[in-house]
Amino acid sequence: MGVMARQSGNAPVIVVCGGDPYLNGEMAREQCDEALARRPDAEFVELDAAATGRYAFDEAVSPSLLADVSVVRVDNLQSADDGLADAIADYCRQSADDPTGSSVVICRHEGGQKGKRALDGILRAGACKVEVPDLKKPEAKLNYVVQRFERQGRRVDPIAAQRLVDVLGGDVGELTAMCGQLCFDFDDDPIGLDRVDQYLTANAQVTGFNVADAAMAGDAADAIVKMRAAVEQGVEPVALIGALASKLRDVAKVAAFNAGTIGASELGMPPWRRRYVRLGGWTTPGMAACIRMLAWADEECKTNGGDPMYALERCIGSIATKGRS
Repeated sequence: MGVMARQSGNAPVIVVCGGDPYLNGEMAREQCDEALARRPDAEFVELDAAATGRYAFDEAVSPSLLADVSVVRVDNLQSADDGLADAIADYCRQSADDPTGSSVVICRHEGGQKGKRALDGILRAGACKVEVPDLKKPEAKLNYVVQRFERQGRRVDPIAAQRLVDVLGGDVGELTAMCGQLCFDFDDDPIGLDRVDQYLTANAQVTGFNVADAAMAGDAADAIVKMRAAVEQGVEPVALIGALASKLRDVAKVAAFNAGTIGASELGMPPWRRRYVRLGGWTTPGMAACIRMLAWADEECKTNGGDPMYALERCIGSIATKGRS
């Protein structure tokens, strides 16, 4: 994100476009901070394009009693009416000759087709476009985590980065905050899986992964102890079954990849992660038996009168013996 921000330089109008909503907001804040650093006497003005017209925009970029120039942040550019879009484009053209002495306008556009006509017009007028990554693919989120640690001069073990993505990948803001917190609280370099789990221990997904890891390693006793402790602490049995199923799917997918049945895109797993998946001792009948056991356990958790604890123990025993029990 920092590299993109520097490339915008002294452009009078900058459009932060698309990508993950959290990162879009972070980029806009970064652009505003840089613009204010270059113009310490500027007034900071925030506008919402959905409720702002041409007159309000012209007033925001004009000299006022408080300051000769301003840094104007315009949110929701995709909702701008024609008058506001034309005003921003006109200002971009008018300020091209003296960008350092002009007010700076930072616009946020969510991407997509809504408001594309306004966006295209502003870009044709000479605005600088800053594109934000969307982080939709797991690999993109994993790279993002690694980069967050690198920005703070730190490293993170790939498996620890993957755990962060697995647990917090649905909320980029929370994922970002956790990366920063880990760097602030611990001097480890690299940050390992134990440190990450130490912070995420209250998360049901992490507890489930720990139970599943023990079962996949063949240590049924340890897995059952961890499972019972997790349930006592309030973790739903169905969440633990989900973690066991996730680990089992990894084995099945890597086995299919190694056999040439599926390609790398269908596998969706980086090479380092494949190396953590142990195939030794697994057979097709054993895998099928474990999958049937998990399906039965899932039903036990969701049916009145079922016995989730017994079902979980049976699943753990089956997986620990690779379906031979």
